[in-house]
Amino acid sequence: MKGIVFAGNSKIEYLDFPDPTPGHDEVVLEIKASGMCGSDLKFYRAPRGEGLKALGYNDAPPVVAGHEPCGVVVAVGASVNPKRAYAGQRAMVHHYRGCGACPHCSTGWMQLCDEGVKEIYGLTGHGAHAKYMKCPASTIVELPEELTFETGAAIACGTGTAWGALNRLDLKGDQTIAIFGQGPVGLSSTQLAHAMGARVIALDVSEERLARAQELGADAVINPLKDDPVQAIRQLTHGLGAHASIDASSSASARKQAVQCVRTWGKACYVGEGGSVSIDVSPDMLRRQVTIIGSWTFSTVGQGDCARFVADRGVDVDALFTHRWGFEDAVQAYQLFDKQTSGKGVFLF
Repeated sequence: MKGIVFAGNSKIEYLDFPDPTPGHDEVVLEIKASGMCGSDLKFYRAPRGEGLKALGYNDAPPVVAGHEPCGVVVAVGASVNPKRAYAGQRAMVHHYRGCGACPHCSTGWMQLCDEGVKEIYGLTGHGAHAKYMKCPASTIVELPEELTFETGAAIACGTGTAWGALNRLDLKGDQTIAIFGQGPVGLSSTQLAHAMGARVIALDVSEERLARAQELGADAVINPLKDDPVQAIRQLTHGLGAHASIDASSSASARKQAVQCVRTWGKACYVGEGGSVSIDVSPDMLRRQVTIIGSWTFSTVGQGDCARFVADRGVDVDALFTHRWGFEDAVQAYQLFDKQTSGKGVFLF
């Protein structure tokens, strides 16, 4: 089979790989939808191999890209419990592999494995930008019949990550949340928070993305290039500030504002990867009893809970996608995605 590979320096290659066959505890999916995630752009842009070296992987062979997999199980290893995975099952994949036995792996948090992550699909192991993908049965998460494969691909990373952050915040329907950055994860946070009944204030420097946020449920929008975000949020909350905030932008200024904009006893959750932030500890945090939380993706259990919530509440996750691409369109798709001005993209097979 052919797979899409990040060749370095913003280049895409189509390389040949053997069709996968499952080991005793593995399954093979026929991929139906494979999402594009903003976290991949640093690997797409970097010189070949340099992005992985930053993670401690040297001389890694080329792998199929894509870590938002969704499809149908077509082959099952001999030792796989049929209650876990079976042929014909509609499924997403949790895109990390750990040791499988430590307390984190056994509760579905493979990315927190005590022995370190063994594989990250789409980066160090073959991902979903190909017709087939092999993975351990323990990483399979069933896709409810009510949901499309596209929705499953979104939940497999971006939407699932938003769900994880909102649950870390313990968001309630009578609260107001400020969400900094309206890329795919931020938009997912806006959409899910709205479905939970919360009042949503969306922030971004792109008017196009702010318009998308309103379409997906934002009650108010703020462009930090035009208005002071902290003051604007306080004006919208009777001077108190938001109950909670999420930074999905990785911007140092947005991270600081995400802490400053919450009210006394408020919570700020950092989701965006990389970079740093500097805060004045006493006035910004300590003397207002503010809690700062880090949230890294989700567990297999959380992924399943997110899918069930989306299905039961009728959340239109497919509305996140602005571009749907064929397998042959990868060069054009990533060139557009690299501009970070559009919404979410997905490859359909």
